[in-house]
Amino acid sequence: MAMRKLYSEIKGLKVRELPSYLKPRLTIEKVKEAINKGMDNYHKKYILTSSPDPIYHVCFGGMIFSYLVALPEERRHLAHAQEHAAH
Repeated sequence: MAMRKLYSEIKGLKVRELPSYLKPRLTIEKVKEAINKGMDNYHKKYILTSSPDPIYHVCFGGMIFSYLVALPEERRHLAHAQEHAAH
């Protein structure tokens, strides 16, 4: 919902006006405020209701993180295997 509001406000601006529009909204304090609000909403939605979803979020987040960490090694291995197969 917030992204729609931001998009509707931005789409009428020219490219030169965009930095001056975004700069006051991207301060450290505003970012911290947004993160705190998101954490409070998450806590209210999942933790206080005793939902099992946070366990799933940790599991899937861990799998995604593990995949992203291993991806460069896998790509190097694949490139080496293709190079070796060409000889």
